[in-house]
Amino acid sequence: MTAIATEVPRLAPSDDGTAPDVPREPPRVSIGLPVYNGEDYLAQAVDSILAQEYADFELVVSDNGSTDATEAICREYASRDPRIRYHREERNRGAAWNFNHVVRMARGEFFRWACHDDAISPSHLRRCVEVLEDAPPSVVLAYTRSVLVDADGNAVGTFEDGLDTRGMPPHERFRLVARRLRYTHVLYGLIRREALMGTRLLGAYESSDNVLVAELSLAGEFVEIPAYLFRRRIHARMSRKANTSARSVAQWFDPSADARFYFPHARLFGEYTRAVWRAPLARGERMRTALALRHWARREVRPFILGVLSPVLRHSPATSQ
Repeated sequence: MTAIATEVPRLAPSDDGTAPDVPREPPRVSIGLPVYNGEDYLAQAVDSILAQEYADFELVVSDNGSTDATEAICREYASRDPRIRYHREERNRGAAWNFNHVVRMARGEFFRWACHDDAISPSHLRRCVEVLEDAPPSVVLAYTRSVLVDADGNAVGTFEDGLDTRGMPPHERFRLVARRLRYTHVLYGLIRREALMGTRLLGAYESSDNVLVAELSLAGEFVEIPAYLFRRRIHARMSRKANTSARSVAQWFDPSADARFYFPHARLFGEYTRAVWRAPLARGERMRTALALRHWARREVRPFILGVLSPVLRHSPATSQ
């Protein structure tokens, strides 16, 4: 098994003798943490990252114009650990922009997203690195099973994504994701950054994280590590609960979005179709993958049709009694 780094990388001195902003050599792993007004749980998230057994990483934090104590918390941590790179935008440019920004700033061979309200166990990063280092290049993502915790950090359940796709051709991987994808916990595993940069990253529309998982499934195989090392926090202020209207969801992804004519299911099916045609697949495999789009149609087209018909059904004589 490949040796695992347990020491912080050495730093090159700057011209003025002060501590440099980044390590001399690119780290093996980049962790990107996009945040907006995350003061409640941010310190816990960062502490869990800094406590990792595997230490050859950088933590890239992008603050999307926070108005709470987020900036002060980030600057305090960055002043104490040279692996932390803190970037602040003066205005909120939306979640999609911020999630993509940390990827583009990353320098590591492997990349992991982190959320300000989640946490990871000390062995999480080491276990994921071991898998990717020992696996063939066809494996593009390694993730662990999840523990669901409440606002106070108490465990309330566990979750297995069931998206281990080793040995499957692209169309089978694509179909499995369509049938089993519920949460996008796999995106909080470790990803080969080259494969990630070959996707369109996150789009500025609802459930674009699902599309990204589908794109990655066409790029390569996933490995599920049978250990519960990712702690997903479920609380009232998380994005999925705080944004309940189509308008608020659209503007969480992109503050400039216009949600007056918003058909998320139709948009999603179009994006899955686009993912198939832009993936680097052989002709026969592309056609088999296109046929697998029917599984995505069940997820997106039917809800779209019901959404369009629902006003008609509500006001029809047969249903208005």
